[in-house]
Amino acid sequence: MADNPYQNVTFPSNGGSAHGYLATPESGSGPGLIVIQEWWGLTDHIRDVTDRFAAEGFVALAPDLYGGTTTHDADEAGQLMQDLPVDQAATDLAGAVDFLEGHGAVTSDTVGAVGYCMGGGFVLVLAAQQGDRIGAAVPWYGVGGYDQVDLSKVVAPVLGHFGSEDDFAPPDQVRDLESKLKASGSPSVDIRIHEGAKHAFFNDEDPFGHYDADLAAQTWADSVAFLHEHLG
Repeated sequence: MADNPYQNVTFPSNGGSAHGYLATPESGSGPGLIVIQEWWGLTDHIRDVTDRFAAEGFVALAPDLYGGTTTHDADEAGQLMQDLPVDQAATDLAGAVDFLEGHGAVTSDTVGAVGYCMGGGFVLVLAAQQGDRIGAAVPWYGVGGYDQVDLSKVVAPVLGHFGSEDDFAPPDQVRDLESKLKASGSPSVDIRIHEGAKHAFFNDEDPFGHYDADLAAQTWADSVAFLHEHLG
């Protein structure tokens, strides 16, 4: 049993400090996994998801990209996302990779990354920028950010979950993303567009009511299996 399985942590990032929420499994060790927030910030929902990944055996770290700010207002969330420079977020996320790689509880040689909405986009940014340090990438309805990096540099296996009724990430845009990833160094690209699903279908606190419990459970199980396959 880990002494302190859930804790707020601070880690070095680009000469300064970044913060995040760390959850470790009951066994005390496991593969490293970065959990990247939606545009709402590091909310209770994302902390809960991080805890759930720890319960599945991962040492899971959710970096706080907004420096403590959270919101449930869509206009404010959109502004927060717009005001977050991609390079700053990428720097914080790179620091999170360093933190997990140096953490004694992490057993994997590489780190996995999962994310939702804005965080799903940053999963691909991280995979492109960190190369073979990222061992598996799972974006849920990822938007933004990845259009500012060279996706040909992605070498991690990718499993993506999107919705056919997602106005933020419409199917034609997702298929274009899929084509770019399949032209990258990734050995496995599996982009799934789930019929009838809307944006944020995984978020059980989604204020727009797009949560789909059955699809959330299905994509969760598939993603956990994928992560264990590639990270251990």
